[in-house]
Amino acid sequence: MAGTTPSDRRGATGVERGGPLIITEDEGLLDDLLRLCAAAGALPEVAHGLPGRKGAWEAAPLVIVGDDCARRLYGAGRRDGVILAGRDTDDPGTWRRAVAIGAERVLALPKGERWLVDRIADAAEGVGPPALTVGVVGGRGGAGASTLAGALAVSAARAGRSTMLVDGDPLGGGLDVLLGGEKEKGLRWPAFAESRGRVAGGALAESLPHLHSLRVLSWDRGADVTIPPAAMRAVLAAARRRGGVVVVDLPRRVDEAAAEALAQVDMALLLVPTELRAVAAAQRVATGVQRLLADVRVVACGTPDRHGHGLPPDEVARLMELPLAGELPWEVGLLGDLARGLPPGARARGPLARFCAAFWARALVDGTGEPAGGAPGAAGLGAGRDAGPDAGPSPGSGAAPAQDSRPTRYGAPDGGRS
Repeated sequence: MAGTTPSDRRGATGVERGGPLIITEDEGLLDDLLRLCAAAGALPEVAHGLPGRKGAWEAAPLVIVGDDCARRLYGAGRRDGVILAGRDTDDPGTWRRAVAIGAERVLALPKGERWLVDRIADAAEGVGPPALTVGVVGGRGGAGASTLAGALAVSAARAGRSTMLVDGDPLGGGLDVLLGGEKEKGLRWPAFAESRGRVAGGALAESLPHLHSLRVLSWDRGADVTIPPAAMRAVLAAARRRGGVVVVDLPRRVDEAAAEALAQVDMALLLVPTELRAVAAAQRVATGVQRLLADVRVVACGTPDRHGHGLPPDEVARLMELPLAGELPWEVGLLGDLARGLPPGARARGPLARFCAAFWARALVDGTGEPAGGAPGAAGLGAGRDAGPDAGPSPGSGAAPAQDSRPTRYGAPDGGRS
């Protein structure tokens, strides 16, 4: 029975996480498999036969067996997650050996490398429901989309959910600044500009600033204000694989990077001030967003100069021809709170915090981060003309009926909004 050794190589991120058990004596194959483990951010264990460490065969999240060592495993107990790797899958003997050891797949390298990297990463990270991903976009400049995005993320994190806040608007000033963490250590968007393919979700989260119990991907103060579409795709996919909640602050103009973000968003909240010009501007924004996302909902928000005198929220939603997620009055004292370093939604009884709490209560089930319909995506959230965080499920969505299907005004004695 051969011994086992942990690989002396780290994942591409430098983070050691439980990786697969590799069984081979083929040095060329071993080098290739170690390289693929590094790309997946996993630290493997290497053996030349059944591992000497008790329980290693059973406990490994994935076992990759080189065809050269397959015969040595004929007496091993059957288990899931065994892959037979080699160079020549046209050899009938390779398939017989795969059947003998109970392999779920026979993989030829280098042809199957991309699939194997994903399989290794899934095994190392664990596979669960993807995060409920909510985009927030302003119907006009200064509507408060970044503030609402920050408050939604802070609210979800304080409720104990795994939460990531992603700044998808490079011209928004930085969500780390909004949360008072511009000096917090961690990577910002420029560090991920070259990201392609698979990004390890756990390593991504560990590399980001940790603010108010959540992870924040924001911008630095440099001149680079572009997100390559491939980087947006890779980073958001990694964030979603972690599960829980992802909130994305979206720009009003849908460029290629924003389109990649919208492709992974389950629903979008469009923040529309309760005035006619704002509605006219928001209609243009909505047109761009709706080309890529079916589930777009209006949040009617008050303004300080029109407190109590704006368009009714129902009228805003009617003009927008979109479902109403709720009303968010202007929050007195919010700007002062932000200046003092308090995160948006810090006032538990304020309208912003109450809106966020009610939104998550409707959008999530049992705090698990799973959409109300039991499956990710707009359909699981009860998307449709009458859907919203305060609306009942659409037919066939499987969500529990809401107690009150009317959009709620999340007010407080002092009024307010983000």
